[in-house]
Amino acid sequence: MKRSTVKELLGATEKNREVLLKGWVRTRRGNNQLAFIAVNDGTIIHSIQVVADLNLFPEEEMKRITTGSSISVTGTLVESMGKGQSVEIQAKEIEVLGDSDPDVYPLQKKGHSFEFLREIAHLRFRTNTFGAVFRIRHALAFAIHKYYNDKGFFCLHTPIITASDAEGAGAMFKVTTLDLKNTPETEEGEIDFNQDFFGRPTNLTVSGQLEGELGALALSSIYTFGPTFRAENSNTPRHVAEFWMIEPEMAFYDIHDNMDLAEDFLKYLIKYTLENCLDDLEFLNKMVDKGLLERLRFVLEQPFVRKSYTEAVEILMKADKLFEFPVEWGLDLQSEHERYLVEQHFKCPVILTDYPRDIKAFYMKQNDDGRTVRAMDVLFPQIGEIIGGSQREEELDKLQSRMREMDIPEDELWWYLETRKFGTVEHSGFGLGFERLIMFITGMSNIRDVIPFPRTPRSAEF
Repeated sequence: MKRSTVKELLGATEKNREVLLKGWVRTRRGNNQLAFIAVNDGTIIHSIQVVADLNLFPEEEMKRITTGSSISVTGTLVESMGKGQSVEIQAKEIEVLGDSDPDVYPLQKKGHSFEFLREIAHLRFRTNTFGAVFRIRHALAFAIHKYYNDKGFFCLHTPIITASDAEGAGAMFKVTTLDLKNTPETEEGEIDFNQDFFGRPTNLTVSGQLEGELGALALSSIYTFGPTFRAENSNTPRHVAEFWMIEPEMAFYDIHDNMDLAEDFLKYLIKYTLENCLDDLEFLNKMVDKGLLERLRFVLEQPFVRKSYTEAVEILMKADKLFEFPVEWGLDLQSEHERYLVEQHFKCPVILTDYPRDIKAFYMKQNDDGRTVRAMDVLFPQIGEIIGGSQREEELDKLQSRMREMDIPEDELWWYLETRKFGTVEHSGFGLGFERLIMFITGMSNIRDVIPFPRTPRSAEF
C-alpha cells in the first residue's frame, strides 16, 4: 500500500478506507483499553490521531510507542468523534520503526526556549514552531523562483568563490589550500598567493551583484539566489556569517523601475505565503507574534511611501523622540531611525532614495548634485531595512573616478569596467536578505531561528 502523508489524510474527503501512515509520535495518552497516539510527519503543522485498541496489540510492542519514536500504522481512516480534528485512524497494524528513549529525548511536551533548541538543531525541525518556519522558508524560496520566472527573468548562478569585494567591506572569509603552518612567502615577506590554488587571494562572496550585472547587460533581466558570507564578529539577533541573498539586476531600469519591482516583489511574496501557508502562519500568530497576520495584511494593502534620505533626516531631526544614535545629514540611518519612520511617522513601509554618496558603494549612480547617489532602501516594520539597492553607475568616467576615490583597484575589476565600454545602458538592481524576509513573515525575532544551521562567531556545529 502506498503511504499517505498527514497533510493528505487531514484534507481527505473519502473516508472509511484503509490507509498507511508513517511518522513520529508527538504524544500518547489513553487508558487500559485505548491508546490515542498523535502522529506527525512534518508535511503539515497538525498531527493526526491514531486510535489503538490495546487488546489487539502486544503489550511489549505498545510500550515502545513513546514520544519521538517513529511508527508505521495501517488502519481505517474514519470521521473523528473528538474535538479538534476531522478524521482519525483506527489502527489495525502498528510497527515501531525506530525507538526513542523517553527519559533522554530532548523534546518533551513542556515548552523549550529557542536558545535551547539552537543547541539541538538536529531535532528542532520536529517542533511545531520550527516545522512552521522551515515550511514557510521553502514556500518563499519556491515563490521567489516562480515570481522571477513568470516575469521573464533568468536565474544566474554567480560564483561563491571570488577575488572581488563587491561591498568594499573587507569582512570576507579567505579561501586557500596553502599549508597555514608553512605558508610560502615572496621576497618581500608577504604570503605568496601565486602558489595557492587560484594563483591569487580569493574569498567567499559577499554578493553576486557585480557578476549579476554582467548577466543583465546581455540577458536584460536576471536574478541570483545563493549563499553569501560576512566575516563580521557580530552576535546580534540580525547577523549570521552565512546567509542567502536574492539579487535581481535589470538592464534598462532606472531607480523608479527598481522601486516598483521591489514593492511588487515583496507584496507578491507576502500574498503567496498567506495563500499557501496559512495554517503555519496562524500557529505563529498565536504562539510567537500575536500581531503577525495583521501586520502582513497591513503591508500587503498599503502603498509604500517614497521619500528621499534628506526628507527622512529632516523628519527625524524634528521628531519628539530621543534616539540612541545621532541624526545628521551624511550619517547612515540606524535601525531605530528606520523603524521610527515606518512604525510611528508614516505607519507603513517606506522606500528611501538619494543617499549621500560618501556612505554608499562605488557602483551607485551619481546624481547631478555631486552629493547623493540613486540608492534605495526599503524599510519594513520591526525589521528596518529589508531591501537595499540602487541604479548602477553606467558612465565609465564617473565609475572610474569613484573607484579611485575609494582606493578600489581598477585592474582587479577590469571586466566590470569593460561593460561600460561596450554598449553601456542604464541598469538597476537590489538585494533582499532571505533570512530577514523570513523573520518578517514568521514573526521570529532572531535570525538564527530562520536558517536551519546558523553560522555565527565561534559556532559552526551541525
